[in-house]
Amino acid sequence: MKYRRFFPLLASSTVGLALVAGCGKAQKHARGPQAVPVQTAQAQKLDVPITSIAIGSVQALRTVAVKSQVDGVIAKINFAEGDEVNAGDLLVTIDPRPFENMLRSAEATLANVKAQLAQAEADAQRYQNLDQQAVVSKEELLQYQTKAESARAAVQSQEAIVQNAKLQLSYTEIRAPISGRTGQLSLHEGALIKANDASQSIVTINQLAPISVAYSVPEATLADIREAISRGSVRVQFVPHSGTLNPSPVEGKLQFIDNTVDPTTGTIVLKALVENKDRRLWPGEFVDVTTYIGEQKGAVVVPSAAVQVGQSGSQVFVVKPDQTVELREVKTGRPFGTRTVVSGVNAGDVVVTDGQLRLSPGAKVEIKPLSDSNSEVAKAGDGAQSTSPVEPKS
Repeated sequence: MKYRRFFPLLASSTVGLALVAGCGKAQKHARGPQAVPVQTAQAQKLDVPITSIAIGSVQALRTVAVKSQVDGVIAKINFAEGDEVNAGDLLVTIDPRPFENMLRSAEATLANVKAQLAQAEADAQRYQNLDQQAVVSKEELLQYQTKAESARAAVQSQEAIVQNAKLQLSYTEIRAPISGRTGQLSLHEGALIKANDASQSIVTINQLAPISVAYSVPEATLADIREAISRGSVRVQFVPHSGTLNPSPVEGKLQFIDNTVDPTTGTIVLKALVENKDRRLWPGEFVDVTTYIGEQKGAVVVPSAAVQVGQSGSQVFVVKPDQTVELREVKTGRPFGTRTVVSGVNAGDVVVTDGQLRLSPGAKVEIKPLSDSNSEVAKAGDGAQSTSPVEPKS
């Protein structure tokens, strides 16, 4: 009797456990797939600058190779390598003694010919008086008048020689032709220097403030740049390749458009002028150049991390109000910092910026807060919502 009562109880317990297990599976299937954690940002409508990006080379606005105009020996160097000099500053002194001797000799000769002129003029005047008295012949008078004229010409010639000697003496003091920074010295005190030596200069001076930047842009942007110039000055920004993490840009203005498009590259050379009072830019270095041509009003921008490349082109995942995603094809425009101009998305739409690899159309998502481990997405997401557009300056 005891066994008969036990078996029905065991059977009923087994059936109960099976029912509980079945209910658990049913509840699990009822919950469906788990939501995919993603990070998102909101599309914005902004006024986006229209820019042209290029790489430029910094050039000194003026460069002068300092040379001597006379032969001689360098007596003194009046500056140090790398000094900032002003136009007219004394740079080099050449031994002036040979040129001083030449000047004294020329002045002595001038005094001599002036004395001869005085004598010739006196003789000519005396014979002029005698001719009026009919004491001398006309031929004798003409002879003395000719001597006086020759003496005057000799004086003028010697005065020119004296002036040239003074000029040669002034060349012994070599002064800075422009304001700028000196480079390396090629010659030092005691060195023999030749006049206008084509193979060697004493030093080279580069003007650093203001300074220019030359760069090339595609010919397709030429019409837009010319139109921008017609509206006023065109703003240009430069970022030096200085190695710092986030170097601040340097402002300048477009000054020059070349008169010919290079047919081999399809580009045209532009030059911009920079005040460069703080010497941020240095001749010969490369910089990233941004030319502000205009502004696109009311453009929709999303973080660049939200844009994915699919088989049919660019696409983004848009989060719908029911926390599912929709795959939407978009057309991308110009980049704007960490964001990209797009069409096909409305301002206010929430787009996925991280986690797209696990998504498919209609998938359920769970928006996670930004973490330190995803700082790039943080910059793209929050930056898109908090950073105001850069307004082009005229």
